[in-house]
Amino acid sequence: MRITPVALILLSLLAAVPARADLHITRDHGGYVEEYKAKYKHIRDRHERVIIDGICNSACTLVFGIVPMNKICVTPRASLGFHQAYYDKAFTFGIKVTSSEGTSDLMSYYPDTVKDWIRRNGGLTTEMKKIKNGEDLWKIVDPCPEEW
Repeated sequence: MRITPVALILLSLLAAVPARADLHITRDHGGYVEEYKAKYKHIRDRHERVIIDGICNSACTLVFGIVPMNKICVTPRASLGFHQAYYDKAFTFGIKVTSSEGTSDLMSYYPDTVKDWIRRNGGLTTEMKKIKNGEDLWKIVDPCPEEW
């Protein structure tokens, strides 16, 4: 196989462009809080961006307390969902048992804009409280630029 000068130029240009590994959140219903903390700390430390382009519920919302806000944006399809923390149902015989300690931990991560929205909407409860695209969401996080 022969490599042409044009191919060498293209390869060198590709090698010079830094890789960008944005996280696109499209359908994340949450999970184990500690796993999300580790994932988002990794994203923060690598200076990656997060584009919320769909559902980001429960532990997913920890992104707002770990990744810098200037690295997060939302598209018109974005929605957020917040609720009290609860213990893994595998250990509570399938019953949802809330954790005040876990809920306090979640709240400690959120920026004031998220805490304010939660307070204005009755605080965290066992029921999911959602924010859809619009003014309330934009008070928390900026809309994504067109190129994202």
